[in-house]
Amino acid sequence: MKLLFLIADGMGGWPGEAAGGKTCLEAAATPNMDEMARAGQIGTCRTIPEGMPPGSDVANMALLGFDPAKYHTGRGPIEAAAQGLSLEPDDLVWRMNLVRVSELSTTGDMLDYSSGHITTEVSSPLIEDLQEHLGDETFQFHPGVQYRHLLVHKGGASEVEADLRISPPHDITDKPIRSDLKEFSRSPRMWDLLFTAHERLAETARGTKANSIWPWGQGRPLILPGFKQAFGRTGAVVSAVDLVRGLGRAAGMEVIEVPGATGLIDTNYAGKVEAALKFLEHGDFVYVHLEGPDECGHAGDPAQKVESISRFDARIVAPLRQALAGEDVAWFITCDHFTPIAERTHTADPVPFLFYTNACAGRDCEPSGAACFSEAEARATGLVVETGHELLPWVLRQIKG
Repeated sequence: MKLLFLIADGMGGWPGEAAGGKTCLEAAATPNMDEMARAGQIGTCRTIPEGMPPGSDVANMALLGFDPAKYHTGRGPIEAAAQGLSLEPDDLVWRMNLVRVSELSTTGDMLDYSSGHITTEVSSPLIEDLQEHLGDETFQFHPGVQYRHLLVHKGGASEVEADLRISPPHDITDKPIRSDLKEFSRSPRMWDLLFTAHERLAETARGTKANSIWPWGQGRPLILPGFKQAFGRTGAVVSAVDLVRGLGRAAGMEVIEVPGATGLIDTNYAGKVEAALKFLEHGDFVYVHLEGPDECGHAGDPAQKVESISRFDARIVAPLRQALAGEDVAWFITCDHFTPIAERTHTADPVPFLFYTNACAGRDCEPSGAACFSEAEARATGLVVETGHELLPWVLRQIKG
């Protein structure tokens, strides 16, 4: 049986964030997921282990079946895996955003974690310039996708920098950066790098919203077990973001690049569907990740978040259902975490999930009796998978009967 995991990043939310007191998921047009929910099983799961930050890095690692408490070392190392960087065991890898701050001082605020969703074509030359002028034997700048880049501190895993606790910039939008600058000041090297890069961007990034780098999410290089060895399936990931691609590459999965996949609401939906279907011609597990709902949640835009969820249903779920009608296929649909409009960042609420097979109403599982797919309906069924990394094994057990 083929298995599809369809992940709408940040899709979950809280009542009242959309019209009529609804969540964005409840307000969205989701006839395909609703029909599958009525015929299949829905429930909830806590994808974020207790004591860990509610990030996409932690949650997607769990959804791929790997325990974050055991394998997670940081956000930066996962994205370094996506780029295939050659690293030493004692290197320290930072995720590095291009951001916009009101001023780089203790009275400044984080205005934009993405520099206006700067494009890769614009951001890459800025990072390459930083490498040319500031890179050395200690620090190396590596271009990534859009606002998401990497900073490698060679041999830094045992230094004071490894213990710095810097806020993810999307967690402090429109909030002071005072406490984070105080944390950066614990490392004279990071302090100097931050301000020197700020000065350099003042010259090179004119005409953009980028005026500072923001290193965070640092850790040692990532090591994961092989996916096929762990779960007995040939797998692939389809995503616009290095985070998910890095998890896939670290686990020895096929990483499928889709031209026009942006990580935003205007992504190449048809390309993602085509990539998933092509892989399933020879593989048996595909993880399709859509970033749009999360970005809309960070922007605090309920209308766009509703639209992004509606597009997920209409442009990802619907064409896959049509193409695979009558095939021996199991579906698992969820989000990695909540991104409530009111918070504009991630929360650790248990996420709703949907499990469906073409035979779900028969021998494989009893329908949950849900009216639709929503956070409230999922909670009401009482079906709970306690931890995120147990979801994939749970699904595999359902398939085997």
